[in-house]
Amino acid sequence: MLDAAYVNGTFVHMPLHDCNFVPDFMIDSKDTAILRVLQRNGRLTNVELAAEVYLSPSSCLRRVQKLEHDGLIEGYVAILNQTVIGKPGTVFVQVTLDSQQQEYLHEFEEGVRALDDVMDCHLMAGDADYILRVIVADASDYERIHEQLTRLPGVSRVKSAFALRTVKRTTQLPLNGPAVPDRRA
Repeated sequence: MLDAAYVNGTFVHMPLHDCNFVPDFMIDSKDTAILRVLQRNGRLTNVELAAEVYLSPSSCLRRVQKLEHDGLIEGYVAILNQTVIGKPGTVFVQVTLDSQQQEYLHEFEEGVRALDDVMDCHLMAGDADYILRVIVADASDYERIHEQLTRLPGVSRVKSAFALRTVKRTTQLPLNGPAVPDRRA
């Protein structure tokens, strides 16, 4: 899996969790425009996308294919309405393990990947080892999930906080920053 970032004014990709990466490509302002538009609406046809970013359809298609190949575009999805599917509640869960040894981390991560109601799971620095974003129908639904979480390998503590409402939620990554040099320059 790849992550992307601006480094010294250049947009580059790197392996996740690798601070010693070597940039192997850059994107220019047209690529950035394509990424911005696709993040807003991934269902545009290539012709519609090309018109929005002021490129010919063939040039736009080549750029999109390169962005996909380079890992900046990981895929295209439909974002479902959490309330309409019957899971209106969001719970943030802090999980502490008995130990931070790699085998404990690995076993917990394998277990949490199998839980469909866990939308995000992040290894943390600080008091808790992990923070999870869980979607639930109601408090009794969370009780079921809480029981599943406490049965995962190595879990010693679970602390939960119910969100009252969502103020901001986005899937669009920020693409603002310094000007990006042209990769064809």
